[in-house]
Amino acid sequence: MQYAALSSANIDAIQALFTHTFTDSEGAQEGAAIGQLAAALATTTPAEELRIFAAHDGDQLAACVLFTRLHFAGAEGDKGREAWLLSPMAVATAMQGKGIGQGLIRYGLAALKAQGAELAVTYGDPKFYGKLGFEAVTIEQVPAPQPLSFPHGWLAQTLEGEAMPTQKGPVRCAEALNRPEFW
Repeated sequence: MQYAALSSANIDAIQALFTHTFTDSEGAQEGAAIGQLAAALATTTPAEELRIFAAHDGDQLAACVLFTRLHFAGAEGDKGREAWLLSPMAVATAMQGKGIGQGLIRYGLAALKAQGAELAVTYGDPKFYGKLGFEAVTIEQVPAPQPLSFPHGWLAQTLEGEAMPTQKGPVRCAEALNRPEFW
């Protein structure tokens, strides 16, 4: 398995992976929605606010994760911590259960840390993401861009190893993700 950064020029393969994976697990409507979200993030998010990482098995795209910048208000004159939102993430159905997704997320987090990122946030399964160092946080600790439909899935980790800092809201995420149905 080879992990690497991927450019948004690979949009067709990215969208197909997300569409097929989420169709298999959640149904055609959800598959189409997440495929379209991945495509929208890859095509409308400014390059400096988007990181795409992929796992390839030979020529096959086995997994993909997108990270987009989160902008916290912070105190006056303070830009806040450099924070990134992990969403969405997909592993091809036939490749699931082999640790590929965990390996890819670790690769992506290490790359973000090397680029100066201080905080990673995601919204998902606490059991899965807990294996990767994510911990449940409240919206008072780390404000969310939209109201959360399941607050126990709001997770974060510092990439510097210190205690979880409290962030000041409001927070702004990538425009394609800033829709209530994703939260």
